[in-house]
Amino acid sequence: MSIFNRIADWLETRACTPAYAGWLLGAIAVCFIAAAVNTMVGWLYALGGITFALLGIAAVLPVRSLRNLTVRRHSILPVTAGDKLTVEIEIENSTNQPKTLLQIQDVLPYVLGKPVQTAIENIPPYSTHNWVYEQPTERRGIYRWHAVQVRTAAPVGLFWCRRSREVPATAIVYPTVLPLSHCPIVDEIGREDSAQFSSRDRQSQAATVGLTKALRPYRIGDPTRLIHWRTSARYGELKVRELEVFTSGQEIIICLDSAAIWPTEDFEQAVIAAASMYFYACRQQLNVKLWTASTGLLQGNRVVLETLAATRAGEEGSAGATPNLPLIWLTQNPGSLNSLPTGSRWMLWPQALPDESAKLVNQYSSGLVIKTEQPLQLQLQSRGSGI
Repeated sequence: MSIFNRIADWLETRACTPAYAGWLLGAIAVCFIAAAVNTMVGWLYALGGITFALLGIAAVLPVRSLRNLTVRRHSILPVTAGDKLTVEIEIENSTNQPKTLLQIQDVLPYVLGKPVQTAIENIPPYSTHNWVYEQPTERRGIYRWHAVQVRTAAPVGLFWCRRSREVPATAIVYPTVLPLSHCPIVDEIGREDSAQFSSRDRQSQAATVGLTKALRPYRIGDPTRLIHWRTSARYGELKVRELEVFTSGQEIIICLDSAAIWPTEDFEQAVIAAASMYFYACRQQLNVKLWTASTGLLQGNRVVLETLAATRAGEEGSAGATPNLPLIWLTQNPGSLNSLPTGSRWMLWPQALPDESAKLVNQYSSGLVIKTEQPLQLQLQSRGSGI
């Protein structure tokens, strides 16, 4: 930005700056005065004075026009990466005079997009104008910005005046959650400790008394031993017991190695993989938690999504060491695989897999090497290398 543009921008945000027509009219006024001084003709003095008076009025009116304008912002609902944010801003005119010919600009962070602006022809007295626009998103993240700029040259159009309103905004863009139909790395973790689960599950399936959670209408395929005959006779339709579901109590912990330094695209894939496996495990009614280097263990759909939206590669590892339990370890560092707890699984985004890295990975049979050139969803649903 040139020095002239900087000066013009400074004047516009603190007072006002001439538009092209303003500069032109000012030059004409100077010529009138110069000619009057040279010729001593009174009407030239009059024209020059009238022109300067018009410029003075035109410089004051835009500043007054922006007073008593209140700008408010509605909360922005979270979206998934690739969807559009819906941003709603209210501009209220609390005076008894209409506000005309306004430019409103929402100053977005550069990582989210360019500033968005709109023109408002008229805001009647004591009324509110609603401005709603949609902003495309490409990547997950938590985006914050503060300024909405209001600009006008009304009513004469000779001077521009711009004022900034502090209207904080927070937009949360969740990572993509892949619709996994199955995921071996989640399904198979902890199988070596599942004997107790299997026996209790068989016990609950064979039970007919004492474990009933609720009654529901009979559906084709339900075992007849679960029909509650007394209630069925009372209601005139078959009622089936819903039994309590037992689990082994074992937690599935998805750990993202966010303290390490990752290539950007690999880390984005790892975040998508963590989110997809977490929600797949939730759909399977498993006791699943997420761990990152800065937050530690977390549980809950919204909390997990917001954490994954905010996480960054190389963040401070304030959460300490990973839990000493079987876990799913997402990393780009092959050297971290030798310290995983017994029964763990891993997903590796290698920088390269020749020589030493390949030998190290081959020492561990329970993992998945991610190939960035292949679709991530297909790899998560395959048994991959080593699982």
